[in-house]
Amino acid sequence: MPYRQVGLQRFSVTSSRPFADVVAAVDAAIGHPDMAAFQRDIAAARTYAEAEQVTHRAVGPSNLMEFLRLDMGAFLRKATGATTPRMLRLIIGNPLIMKQMAEHVPDAGSYAPVTILIDERADGVHLSYDRMASVLAPYGSPAALQVARDLDTKVEGLLLAAAA
Repeated sequence: MPYRQVGLQRFSVTSSRPFADVVAAVDAAIGHPDMAAFQRDIAAARTYAEAEQVTHRAVGPSNLMEFLRLDMGAFLRKATGATTPRMLRLIIGNPLIMKQMAEHVPDAGSYAPVTILIDERADGVHLSYDRMASVLAPYGSPAALQVARDLDTKVEGLLLAAAA
């Protein structure tokens, strides 16, 4: 079975702000569409331009939207008790950005939308993200890599702003 080695660079920033404030800052920057309605609207779009309009309505000021929210800390607290630090995984992105990468590297669809992890630790609230450019670099597409770098800049800026 053929394998492709994919490297990974993790961006991580630590905030002294309370967990709830960090999450609220991320939430304020991303769109929160009703995903069932979003998918229906995309399916109903007759043209790519209409699909673009649906997406533009769904994204937030960061040009990103939430696809899924996983409260992993709630699950951990079931096993370890109420004092377990909070941990939240957000799947965020923009279908238009994913399309730009997938045109050149179809495997980009395996990595987009992206995950950010927000978790409490003894030294503060950590915001982490696996850089898309590091994942797509082995595919050798300069065009996809440029889109990935732009996405990395956008997500890292969002995390830095939320942490500040």
